[in-house]
Amino acid sequence: MSSYIKIYKKNNRDLLSGSISITGSKSISNRLLILKAIYKDDIHIENLSNCEDTEILKKSLISTSNILDIHHAGTAMRFLTSYFSIQEGKKVILTGSDRMKKRPIFILVEALKKLGSEIYYLEKKGFPPIQIFGKKILGGEIDMNAKISSQYISSLMLIASQFKMGLKIYLKGNITSIPYIKMTFDLLTLSGIKSDWKERMIHIYPVKNKEKKCFSVESDWSSASYYYSLSAIAKKSHIILRSYSRNNSLQGDKEVCDIYNQYFGISTIFDKNVITLKKKLNFLLPKFIELDLNKTPDLAQTIVVTCAAIGIKCSLKGLETLKIKETDRLQALKEELLKFGVITKITKSCLKITDFYKKKIDSFIRIRTYQDHRMAMSFSTFGLCYDFIKIENPNVVEKSYPNFWKDLESLGFLIDISLF
Repeated sequence: MSSYIKIYKKNNRDLLSGSISITGSKSISNRLLILKAIYKDDIHIENLSNCEDTEILKKSLISTSNILDIHHAGTAMRFLTSYFSIQEGKKVILTGSDRMKKRPIFILVEALKKLGSEIYYLEKKGFPPIQIFGKKILGGEIDMNAKISSQYISSLMLIASQFKMGLKIYLKGNITSIPYIKMTFDLLTLSGIKSDWKERMIHIYPVKNKEKKCFSVESDWSSASYYYSLSAIAKKSHIILRSYSRNNSLQGDKEVCDIYNQYFGISTIFDKNVITLKKKLNFLLPKFIELDLNKTPDLAQTIVVTCAAIGIKCSLKGLETLKIKETDRLQALKEELLKFGVITKITKSCLKITDFYKKKIDSFIRIRTYQDHRMAMSFSTFGLCYDFIKIENPNVVEKSYPNFWKDLESLGFLIDISLF
C-alpha cells in the first residue's frame, strides 16, 4: 500500500522559527565506515548518520550472507564493490532495486579489473548485480574518467592504502563533484593515511603502521539546505541548526551558505557549533539566477524549487550526474514543477526555469517522489505557498534524513500521513 503526506501551514503564521539538531553527514559517515571496516578498532566514529543509506552500508559490512541487497543505496553499491574486491577469499553478490540495476557501475568495475580484481556482471554488462571474488591486489596506476561520478574515484581511494604498491589515480576529463573527492582525500589524511594530490594525479601510499583516530561527524549540510529554502520562501524566519563547523567542514555543500546569502538574502550566523538562519530585511531578490553546480549537484533540486516558489527564473548547469541518481532528477523536476505552472527546459547537464503561468492548485495534485528522497524534501517547501500540498511516498526521506517530517512539524507545519 502506498501513502502520501499532506503539509499544512499552521495558523498561516508569517514567522517560521525553531531549533533542529541534524545527525552526521551521510557522505562522511559512509566513507568512515569503509575505513573502519578496513582498520577495525583504529577508527572510532561518533555522531554517525542515522539515515537508511548509512544503515544499509553498516549492515552490509558485517553481514555473513553471500548475497547483499543494497536497495537504492548508490554510495553503498560503489563503496562495497571496491571493499569486497580486496577481501581475500570472500565471494559476494551485490544487487539492488530495479532503479539500482539501471545505474552504471562500468567505470569502477573495469578500473578494479585492470588492477587485478575478479568481478562479473550477472545481468546487463556495466550494471548491477555483480559477483565479486575477493583477492589480494598489488595496486599501481589507473586512469579514471572523472566526469561521470566522483564516487568511483572515492571508492578506489578508500581501499588503495591496502595495495602493496599503493595507487596512483590519473583523473581524465572534467572533474565532477570535486568537493566529494576532496572530502575522501581529507579523511584519508586525517586517518593517518599518506596521500598526495597534485593537479590531476592522486597518490595513495600503502599503510605500514596505523595510529588510532577518533572522528565526530559534522551534521549534514545537504539536509540543512531545505531550511535555507524554507527561510527564503517564508515571510519571516529564525531557524537554528546543530551541529555545524564554520572553518573545518569537509562538505562541499556548505556552499549553500554563500548561495542563499548572495541570491536569496539568508544570512548564516555561526556560534560555536550552532548556526542561525535569518532573513535579511529589505533584500532585493534578483529576477534571474545563473549558477554552475558541478561541485555541489545535491543542492540543485533545493535551489530550483526555491526559485520556482519565489518566482525567480534561473539557469543551473553542471548537473550531468543528476540523470543517474535515484531517478533522472532533471526530468522529474521538469514534470513536477509543471504542476505548479513552472516552465522549464532541460538538457543533459542543465536546467532552466524559463517562464511561469498562473495555475490553480487543487487537492488532487500530488507531487511524485520517484523513489528519490531529495524530490520529497525539496518540494516540501511549497507547503509555505499553498493551503496544503500532497507528497507521495514520504518514507523515501529515510534514505538520508529519517527525522525530516518530524523536524518540519517542529517549525510549525501540520503533517498528515494518509494511505491510498
